[in-house]
Amino acid sequence: MTHAEAVEVVVCDLADLAVEEGRTYVVADEQVALFRMRDGSVHAVGAACPHRGGPIADGQCDEQVVWCPLHAFGFDLATGACVNGDLQLPRWDARVDDGRVVVTIPA
Repeated sequence: MTHAEAVEVVVCDLADLAVEEGRTYVVADEQVALFRMRDGSVHAVGAACPHRGGPIADGQCDEQVVWCPLHAFGFDLATGACVNGDLQLPRWDARVDDGRVVVTIPA
């Protein structure tokens, strides 16, 4: 993806995210759930479960998977793929830059 095809958005401070707990933000008109991992990395996935719209940020997660709190669909945080079904969460590139979380959204 070239720079002209994407926009980088500073979403929050890394300190605003608790380790292995989700938090939802609106990023360029997208509902995005952010998850901070123990190693300091951050994942950005769609905030609503594609099954029935469950709040993904409220789900339990570990270093790899977040579980929808409504019906226990699990989603790989690195890919957005469902680990126990045929569903898919959107995902975006996220990184930490000088203590701030930056998410890249296609333009």
